[in-house]
Amino acid sequence: MGAGDFWTNQELAQSVVQQVKALKNWVEPFEALVARVRSAGELAELLEAEPDAEMETELGAEIERVGPELEEFRLRSLLSHPDDYRDVQLEISAGAGGTEAQDWAQMLMRMYTRWAERKGYTIEVVDLSEGEEAGIKGAVLEIKGLYAYGYLKAESGVHRLVRISPFDAQARRHTSFASVFAYPVVDTDINIEIRDEDLKIDVYRASGAGGQHVNKTSSAVRITHIPSGVVTASQAQRSQGKNKATAMKMLKNRLYQIELDKQLKKKAEMDANKSDVSFGSQIRSYVFQPYTMVNDHRTELKITDIQKVMDGGIDPFIEAFLKMTGGVGAGAAAGSAS
Repeated sequence: MGAGDFWTNQELAQSVVQQVKALKNWVEPFEALVARVRSAGELAELLEAEPDAEMETELGAEIERVGPELEEFRLRSLLSHPDDYRDVQLEISAGAGGTEAQDWAQMLMRMYTRWAERKGYTIEVVDLSEGEEAGIKGAVLEIKGLYAYGYLKAESGVHRLVRISPFDAQARRHTSFASVFAYPVVDTDINIEIRDEDLKIDVYRASGAGGQHVNKTSSAVRITHIPSGVVTASQAQRSQGKNKATAMKMLKNRLYQIELDKQLKKKAEMDANKSDVSFGSQIRSYVFQPYTMVNDHRTELKITDIQKVMDGGIDPFIEAFLKMTGGVGAGAAAGSAS
């Protein structure tokens, strides 16, 4: 058996493992929902034969509980890509515009954090670069939970803010941009070759806002993958070794996404009848003044309750996007912050 045959068989085995995981994530929730619906139906039949106020209240409560879960399962039916079930790394970067854009990036970070908390997901800040005056220059969040990537891949792209800036003494209206990129967290058993000679590793001192909490040792790590130009960094841990491991994990996720995007692009080029996988750079606008409106430019879904959206209420946008694309997703993201 040659080396080529070995890697082919290994990739086949990995594919089978992923398919088994994906099927298990479908079958178990489906069977649980079927059992609950069947039990509710049997209870309804009992009530028809012999009315009972307490049992009727119990049935009503179960219907209220199972309804949203059925809707959630229906939405998950749109998540058919092999990576959809994975955890996600969400990279948020402020665009041009200084403090105003950096504040907007932090607002988006809070929005996704609140969304993840509502889902019962766990959130870890693996990298954070704070702004000089307010907000953040950028951040990388790792959100762990079933189908976290499948949902948040809909958020990849440029997000536009229109508001009267609290940092403008003349109270003028400003437009700011921030980019969001979603990457699937790759399992360690997936083979992505990263050669030591292709890496440039720099260490530096981590610091907080205003020069506070400055580490006395060079614990922060920045890794540059020379062939691709991809750069990842981590300064969340006090240990240089832990930061290096985190930055390497981030690099592996980025390179995985690059390869995935190449496959998607090739597939799109071969099938000219299907729409492009890219939807342009600006995916959504958030207008605070002179009126309140969140407008998704891909699906044309508009929501006027902007405070609810900023508090994590982005599920309608995610659902509309998944319905429109059939769950294919937008790839890494189109464009960068302007």
